[in-house]
Amino acid sequence: MGAPLLDPQLDVGRIRSHFPALDQGVAHFDGPGGSQVPLVVAQAVADAMTSGLCQRGTLTASERRTDSVTVGARQSIADLVGGDPGGVVFGRSMTQLTMDLARTLAQGWGPGDEVVVTRLDHDANIRPWVIAAERAGATVRWLGFDPVTTDLDDVTPLLCERTRLVALTGASNLFGTRPDVAAVAAAAHAVGALVFVDAVHLTPHAPVDLVDLGADVLVCSPYKFFGPHLGALVASPSLLEGLRPDKLLPSSDAVPERFELGTLPYELLAGVTAAVDFIADLVPGQGSRRERVLVSMATLEQHEDVLLRHLLDGLAGIDGVSLHGRPARRTPTVLFTVAGHAPRAVHEHLGGLSVNAPASHFYALEASRHAGLGDEGGVRVGLAAYTTQDEVDRLLDGVRALLG
Repeated sequence: MGAPLLDPQLDVGRIRSHFPALDQGVAHFDGPGGSQVPLVVAQAVADAMTSGLCQRGTLTASERRTDSVTVGARQSIADLVGGDPGGVVFGRSMTQLTMDLARTLAQGWGPGDEVVVTRLDHDANIRPWVIAAERAGATVRWLGFDPVTTDLDDVTPLLCERTRLVALTGASNLFGTRPDVAAVAAAAHAVGALVFVDAVHLTPHAPVDLVDLGADVLVCSPYKFFGPHLGALVASPSLLEGLRPDKLLPSSDAVPERFELGTLPYELLAGVTAAVDFIADLVPGQGSRRERVLVSMATLEQHEDVLLRHLLDGLAGIDGVSLHGRPARRTPTVLFTVAGHAPRAVHEHLGGLSVNAPASHFYALEASRHAGLGDEGGVRVGLAAYTTQDEVDRLLDGVRALLG
């Protein structure tokens, strides 16, 4: 096993003690599809559901409590990604929010307008824009990536004065690749285009700042960072003020409420706030929640980088294992295949050893095909704040056992 590799600033044992699911002895490398949930988040959801909630208002205690939960959740997401709470929109999922926004933005598109999407992205940041552009008669431009390194190609040749939007990922959920979002955003802004960033896979692994990224709109999913199942969209309130989504006549026309169709899942919003508070306390310290989030996420990033190197070195040393993607910068996410074994068979073998490492294209279908992996994809290993070196070694041992 070797000596511990990890930074003692991150007390993984303390972090793990908050996750009841880990008591089952399963090594969870399935975090990119949804992290495990700390007890404090589940308790926040339960407490909200049993405390007396109704619709938001100012008259009764229940109305005020519901309003406080909603306002608190908007502020928590703003603190997490460096946004304005007045521009935080909640929805069923990132996919739903992106579909809704694409339809709304496309109201102003027409023939001659252009939209740029990347082959590296999850389909939730491709198909909504493709569908909306095609319905508006706009042109879709595809930004490719190097199939070996998985780094994005240069976006500049695809841009022109008629480019209306560039959609790209903050981190590939398939390979972990972290493109230079700020550089792409600067090029897009130079021609007057909006920049839409899918930060679903980036947010659980690194400090995120919407302004530094150059994102006009950013989306994330709390269930990827210890929270409940829903999505969040963050933009400047002034940008949202200029958009007119389809909505019910009696529903609020205020921003951000005009983008939220129907009653919000208030109990889940309470869980979102608890999840961000949990992140802020990964490394106990002083300061505002935003400041503590940045410290915690920077420390987590260092922790995961060390563990990632151990994982990559271990897999590279096993004959018959092929690693896919050598990006210049990445999250702790690895895709691999094993000679003579279908990805699903590897998944099943590891699952039998209580090691959860799923196999698929994980909705990054364009990326999987472009990298030569077809619709089968590969086995994905995702590290998280609760991952230990021993668990990585268990995974490596399981792969070695499969190959005899």
